[in-house]
Amino acid sequence: MLPHDDTIDGDVYVSPRYLARATAIGNPGLDPLRNLGWELRHDDLGNAYLTAPDSKVRLGYLPEGVDDGLWRINAYKDPFGPPVWGVCFNDSCPTEFVTAFTTTLAEAYQQGPDSYLARPLSRSKDNDPFLAVAPLINRGWLIDRPRWGVFAVQSPDKLAGLEYTTGDLDPETELTTREARWQLWAGTSIDRPYWYATASTDTPVALLKAVTECISDPAPLPRWREVTYSYVKSKAQVTSIVPPSPPAPTPLDVQRAIARRPTARPAASVPRWSTTSRPVLAGPRR
Repeated sequence: MLPHDDTIDGDVYVSPRYLARATAIGNPGLDPLRNLGWELRHDDLGNAYLTAPDSKVRLGYLPEGVDDGLWRINAYKDPFGPPVWGVCFNDSCPTEFVTAFTTTLAEAYQQGPDSYLARPLSRSKDNDPFLAVAPLINRGWLIDRPRWGVFAVQSPDKLAGLEYTTGDLDPETELTTREARWQLWAGTSIDRPYWYATASTDTPVALLKAVTECISDPAPLPRWREVTYSYVKSKAQVTSIVPPSPPAPTPLDVQRAIARRPTARPAASVPRWSTTSRPVLAGPRR
């Protein structure tokens, strides 16, 4: 059993974390960018939109969108031109993975376009695409070749994977379908995943690496038992979060308790009748 903390949002831990699925709220994923003062607005359906001050990075949180793409994040060289890169997390993707992405995006945005628009470049010190795969391999994920033109790695239990498609891809298709350069997923099949996330060709490697590091982190994620899904119960390890035991008193606590204890009064002397002595009878009053 793992120790409980009152700040933990859940009553169970789910491990491995890529089987935890999404949380009920999206605020953790929005907050890193909102904290930079990005403009937040909503439409009549309840979808939320965040826009950078220069309009060159935009995020949509779309619970009432046209498909299951809950999170869509795009970056632009020209605010009025097509996106340079785009990322999508679907509505079942663990929110912590989105938060890892937006946290690193916030840092990159503060550094400027050279950071948040940095194109992947093979054999580059900071932007080699392999740097996004390395955290998975370093934590035991296995290299796979599922089909021609695809490089992949899978988790040891084969319930999560990353695919990198080689060759030329249509930019518009990458932004609007799952046929993107990068695809992360969990489940027994990439065709019917528990959740998925996609990233287009020019998505900065640092942003992708933040997600793969988070996904492969061995620490479990907290969730509420009543909203866990059937596949979680059958495939993942679900451990109750135990409330903390009262702390053992220290010697100082004991001394203070003794000092606060009221002083006992001495017992009063109370005469009692004895079965072996005769009572003394009072004489008549005068």
